[in-house]
Amino acid sequence: MQKQLFENVCDDSVFSDIYKKYSKDLFDFLYYKFGETFSPEDKMQDAFLKLLDKCKEVTPEKAKSFLFTVANNSMLNAVKHQKVVLKYRHIKPKEYTNESPEFILEQEQFLQNYQKALGTLTEDQRVAFLLNKVEGKTQSEIAEMQGTTRKAIENRIYVAYKKLKASLDGFQ
Repeated sequence: MQKQLFENVCDDSVFSDIYKKYSKDLFDFLYYKFGETFSPEDKMQDAFLKLLDKCKEVTPEKAKSFLFTVANNSMLNAVKHQKVVLKYRHIKPKEYTNESPEFILEQEQFLQNYQKALGTLTEDQRVAFLLNKVEGKTQSEIAEMQGTTRKAIENRIYVAYKKLKASLDGFQ
């Protein structure tokens, strides 16, 4: 009968040996049982991380059982979660709109013109304008990010707004 040299798997060499010995088998087990849909590689890695977390409590003889149990339970939880997701996914997104084709065309043309108009702005103006109007940043926050004064940012946003209003019909 072989004498047990290590009480737990916290030793690097013991953990490394366990990883080399069981990682492929654990992955294959998860892959064959559940398929690749639920990320067997990730679940295998998670099982080894949990083993590392509980390394003082798990002896090397019990490591295989621990790994397979943890990984299997993790996969079963993923399957259960997927069932819940599918159960509540009964609402289909709208496949139609109430807008007329003319409105949709006008909207697309406006977006293209808007992109072109943004392209005519200087980089500083465009960045300041988009950070303020799209991201909702204050002029003081933008000034801090750009390394300039709030007054300079205020001027950039004003000039950008003025140029966009002049080049786009319906821009307010």
